[in-house]
Amino acid sequence: MDLTVSPSVYRKPYGLSCQWDALPWPSHFLLPATMHCPFCGANDTKVIDSRLVAEGEQVRRRRECLACGERFTTFETAELVLPRLIKTDGSRQPFDEEKLRAGMQRALEKRPVSVERLEAALVHIKHKLRATGEREVKSLVVGELVMAELQKLDEVAYIRFASVYRRFQDLNEFREEIDRLAREPVKE
Repeated sequence: MDLTVSPSVYRKPYGLSCQWDALPWPSHFLLPATMHCPFCGANDTKVIDSRLVAEGEQVRRRRECLACGERFTTFETAELVLPRLIKTDGSRQPFDEEKLRAGMQRALEKRPVSVERLEAALVHIKHKLRATGEREVKSLVVGELVMAELQKLDEVAYIRFASVYRRFQDLNEFREEIDRLAREPVKE
């Protein structure tokens, strides 16, 4: 089997020269270095503009197809693995951002909190989970992070979430949590 790759596949960054036999890795590991055009499928596109977006979490690139001239946008983000969750019954499951978002949206339903603020809260939660450096975390940790973010966003949403999360059994438990919330200064 021939594993050679044609030299046209490898794009040298910023015009740097390099000899194929001087590469620190076998040449058959090289992949095409350009984005395919979503309009015509050509594999020769160029970046015409790059900007940081999402508080520096993403790079937005405007690209132009050299074959058909169409322009399109791509977004580049770092792919960081979030830890697996250890449920209270001991089972393990992967972190599910959509499930987290849905739970927070239920608590925030009909509350005056923008989507941008919700997304920022999700980013904070994911950042704190990654910062643990652990491969697995207890689901209780995620629940406490959600409660802290909801408390900053909206006190009613916080109480809604806490009532389900902490399984309030009667009105006294609600009252105790509301009293505690009233005594405690808001954490930023």
